[in-house]
Amino acid sequence: MDKNVEICLLLDFYGKLLTDRQREIMTLYYEDNLSLTEVAEELNISKQGVSDSLKRSEKILYETEEKLQLLKQHMESNKE
Repeated sequence: MDKNVEICLLLDFYGKLLTDRQREIMTLYYEDNLSLTEVAEELNISKQGVSDSLKRSEKILYETEEKLQLLKQHMESNKE
């Protein structure tokens, strides 16, 4: 599965676990397809701040999926 698609699905399942700001950055970057620079300009933060937030948010989403496996179960149930 493409990483962008996977992240968007993980956001659907676990996005509420992120802060509003983290969700906003993830949405702008992954769903709206803005570049790091565009997200930084939109939110008036540094490009490094956007990058750091994306990494932290991705880690939260992947760790939560590893524990709960809701996306995996969803994907498996849709195969049948």
